[in-house]
Amino acid sequence: MTHREGTPPAGSAVAPGRWEDGDVPDRVCLGPGTVVTGGDVFKRLRSHRDPALVIGSHCLMDMTQFSYGLEGYIEIGDRCLFSNAVLMSEQEIRIGSHVVIGWNTYIADSDFHPLEPLARIADFIACSPIGAAEGLPRPNVPCAPVVIEDDVWVGPACTILKGVRIGAGAFVEPGSLVSIEVPAGARVMGNPARVVGTV
Repeated sequence: MTHREGTPPAGSAVAPGRWEDGDVPDRVCLGPGTVVTGGDVFKRLRSHRDPALVIGSHCLMDMTQFSYGLEGYIEIGDRCLFSNAVLMSEQEIRIGSHVVIGWNTYIADSDFHPLEPLARIADFIACSPIGAAEGLPRPNVPCAPVVIEDDVWVGPACTILKGVRIGAGAFVEPGSLVSIEVPAGARVMGNPARVVGTV
């Protein structure tokens, strides 16, 4: 259960979650003892969902960026440590408890831009100030939820793509590009990532 800043659970002696560089935005819920650092971490919080970001208790989100589409949602469990990671959600990213994510790792539940050339141009125009002023719609871009289960370790400089599920206790080696389901307790590495052993 998570709580907004300033509202720790009844009987709790743990300080409420906080953002060290400002007031926690309205659509963000931080659990007791959670700390978020970095002046720009919520700069791209565009989701209309409320809450759009839920982080459990006793987590450290150190310089981790959260980037959202209008329907994006991110949920993170308890006692997680993320260092300079980037989480980009158009739909949904769910991360369990006791998860470590290394620096310069990217997690995305969407391609964010169309693959077909004419659709990319239409998307560029829709995202421009002119397109925004005229209310031009963006082309459809495929999305699929990302799920990272409990006790997962993700090394530095990894990329985790849309539709991926990483099973509990898995170990993702640094620099891996993950586009496949990772079984629980598996060790994966490479670009593209493949299972190389167990933990």
